[in-house]
Amino acid sequence: MIHSFAAAMSNELQNTSSLNAAGTLNFPDVQNSSPVQTQDLRPLAVSPWDIALCVTGTLISCENAIVIAILFYTPTLRAPMFILIGSLAFADLVAGLGLILNFIFVYILNSELVTLFSVGLLIAAFSASILNILAITVDRYLSLYNALTYHTERTVTFTYVSVVVIWLVCIVLGLLPVLGWNCLRNEASCSICRPVTKSNAVVLAVTFLLVFALMMQLYLQICKIAFRHAQQIAVQNQFMAISTTKGVCTLSAILCTFAMCWLPFAMYSIVADSSYPIIYTYATVLPATCNSVINPIIYAFRNPDIQKSLWLACCGCFPTNLSLRPRTSSDV
Repeated sequence: MIHSFAAAMSNELQNTSSLNAAGTLNFPDVQNSSPVQTQDLRPLAVSPWDIALCVTGTLISCENAIVIAILFYTPTLRAPMFILIGSLAFADLVAGLGLILNFIFVYILNSELVTLFSVGLLIAAFSASILNILAITVDRYLSLYNALTYHTERTVTFTYVSVVVIWLVCIVLGLLPVLGWNCLRNEASCSICRPVTKSNAVVLAVTFLLVFALMMQLYLQICKIAFRHAQQIAVQNQFMAISTTKGVCTLSAILCTFAMCWLPFAMYSIVADSSYPIIYTYATVLPATCNSVINPIIYAFRNPDIQKSLWLACCGCFPTNLSLRPRTSSDV
């Protein structure tokens, strides 16, 4: 996906001998007969943008590896909410590893096959990350809308099926460049992320905008239901008003963060192509990748149950001021 951001700097070796008109061979001077030219020994310039993406990928991988380890080694964290959080963490972990591998592929293993693999991995991972965020939003909405029937075996089954469908769709999206949906044979059709074609990039960007619009609608409905519940509980009127206002502010912050990270890249993918300055591509890609840095903080580390498991794993205890109230998926 970001493979074309680093320029290729290899040069072909010139012929070391030639045949003159008389049919005799002219051999090169012995001092200059080395097959490796001086210009080939120049180090490949490393872009600071690629370094930033690699560092971001490392941070993403470390954060989400911690989340996955906590969920895996804590048997009590098996509710539908934690299944979706685990799927999101795994998607972001793969995205982080993909950014690291992309850096290695660009500067060490530069080939078409490696390019297609890198592109497919990043497309699948970031698509899974976005769709898992949508699934978490749907889960929060259902936990409020169907509060009485939410904690049932049917919900757990539906969650597992949703995760499987998400990953199947994303794997297919990741395989498209390898199956021929690329611009390696026609550079004029490339998008800002070579070798993804311009048409494919537009489809992915428009799909993201539709997902974002659906998330906005779901969060709006969540806020309406939360305010309705607050009005119905008149005994704790003041407390519920403060709690509901705080929840709405948190939802707004989550949605705004997601928009600020991904909207610039999505809009730029629609209007731009490979002929645009590469600096603009980097400037929109980096914030998009930073969303995977923020996701563990928003969806995992804010959760009291995960916090307790993290404290227990680190020091064998947890602070007394940590909330002991069971947290549901409707909590934000």
